[in-house]
Amino acid sequence: MLKKDTHDIQNDLMKYESLNSFLSDNKELFVSETMVEILNSIFEKKDITKSVLAKRAEMSEIYLHQIFAGKRNPSRNRLICLCYGLEATLEETQELLKCSGCAQLYPKIKRDAIIIYGLLHSVPLFEINDKLFAENEETLY
Repeated sequence: MLKKDTHDIQNDLMKYESLNSFLSDNKELFVSETMVEILNSIFEKKDITKSVLAKRAEMSEIYLHQIFAGKRNPSRNRLICLCYGLEATLEETQELLKCSGCAQLYPKIKRDAIIIYGLLHSVPLFEINDKLFAENEETLY
């Protein structure tokens, strides 16, 4: 089956007379991975320890382990910090934000543009945080 984009799915949804039929016919299209599953998937690709990740992400190891165990639901800012710590791609970051119910990064928003630039150019988290502060934008931590 061809993969449908969000626009196509929305158009299909508008055409269906029965919500149950739509849900049944399109069940393979719905996001099914949890934030923790996606986070673990990204982490497993990297050659780092959780201790190193905690330092890179500017968070405590205890908090980090609670996130990985599904006991904590991190904020959007904390997820972005984790992505910096993981040296995640922009695509991985967007997927993690999306599946956690957070807004994805949007380059028309100045703050998000700074964050995106940092991810794309492997700028260290503390430098991006300093740039956010210098531009009078909310910092990540």
